[in-house]
Amino acid sequence: MNKIESSFLNRNQFGEDFLWGVSTAAFQIEGAHDADGKGSSIWDVFTSQKGKIKNGHHALTACDFYNCYEDDISLIKELNIPNFRFSISWPRIMPTGIHPINQAGIDYYNKIIDSLLSSGIEPWITLYHWDLPHELEVKGGWTNRESVSWFKEYVEVCVQYFGDRVKNWMVINEPSVFTGAGYFLGIHAPGKKGITNYLKAMHHVTLATSAGAKIVRERIPNANIGTTFSCTHIEPATESSKDVEAAKRVDTLLNRTFIEPILGLGYPQKDLPVLKKLNNYILEDDLNNLNFDFDFIGLQCYTREVVKSSILTPYIGAELISAEKRNVISTEMGWEVYPPAMYHILKKFNEYNGIKKIIITENGAAFPDTVQNGKVHDIKRTHFIQDNLEQILKAKNEGINVDGYFVWTLTDNFEWAEGYNARFGLIHVDFETQKRTIKNSGLWFKDFLS
Repeated sequence: MNKIESSFLNRNQFGEDFLWGVSTAAFQIEGAHDADGKGSSIWDVFTSQKGKIKNGHHALTACDFYNCYEDDISLIKELNIPNFRFSISWPRIMPTGIHPINQAGIDYYNKIIDSLLSSGIEPWITLYHWDLPHELEVKGGWTNRESVSWFKEYVEVCVQYFGDRVKNWMVINEPSVFTGAGYFLGIHAPGKKGITNYLKAMHHVTLATSAGAKIVRERIPNANIGTTFSCTHIEPATESSKDVEAAKRVDTLLNRTFIEPILGLGYPQKDLPVLKKLNNYILEDDLNNLNFDFDFIGLQCYTREVVKSSILTPYIGAELISAEKRNVISTEMGWEVYPPAMYHILKKFNEYNGIKKIIITENGAAFPDTVQNGKVHDIKRTHFIQDNLEQILKAKNEGINVDGYFVWTLTDNFEWAEGYNARFGLIHVDFETQKRTIKNSGLWFKDFLS
């Protein structure tokens, strides 16, 4: 008997109120890049530039969720998944990023929401999952302080049109990733580089997170409001004081910098001195305005990183030792498969007083999948999900307030700079034909949830 059949896990162990779901993002699945009045996003522009995306892939069609949403929603229902997280494409509903609105875009999301509700599936909206309207990037994007006002205008539109039916809202997805990769390293859209761009974007995104949440709270008083953070369990390569200090700096950057100001703790400048440069952009009252009392915090944990001291790395003085160099099992993304990272992260974030509850809003793995005789035997992904659920259960049984788990992701999709090479889905997509095939991991999840 293999582990798929014999896993001791069952849904009841997590309690009746534990939330089960699956997560997606507009740019990664929708396609229809210029359909029905949609404006360009920074990712539309970035993917059209030579050499930015592996194999020259683009997301002009992606999974064609724009046209296939009814079929995909019926697959969510078939898999017994009760909660669906999806994001709104800002330029689809506001082509220039500000008024006027594009009614066709509003209509599209209303159809998705209504289709989910009529299928008995609860919609969870992410307001910003990385696809800033290009017209706003021309004005400086997140490096421009005006971005906070633009975002507020956009959030007002979303709550006005969708707030009568949608109770669950996530404001911004993984700010450390899109500011770091997009405004410091330049490997994600909009491809900007440098510490100044990064710090400006960091501060404005953090201001926008609380400003957006306040609008949702005002307009939908009984809404369930959260925001999501990527987090990575960090360990030093050795017990030397240099490596331990380096690991602390990396931990501060990846796990603390964005959440602590939201919790009213300010930026962790003492443990990461480069953050003192933020003082150039922090205006009077900003620190008071960063704080918001979220109903839940979404954590997105995939792996651990092992860190050593390095004088060659500016600002942070640390270097990650890759999974390949450490000769450990890894996913198609090159991320180590290390389920205890989930437990450590839950334990760490549970120590913050300001967090009411934690939901794992993304977790999953990319492995090479092939369809054979109409089936996808993705045993590694099934094990990955099971092993992470065991860690969540362990944390929950120790009294850690973790209240839900959303798999990343529903269908194989456009994985940002990796293009279509990294398949994370519970459902396989043939990108030539758009044919969907539920993988064994999806069938296991369906069984688990039944």
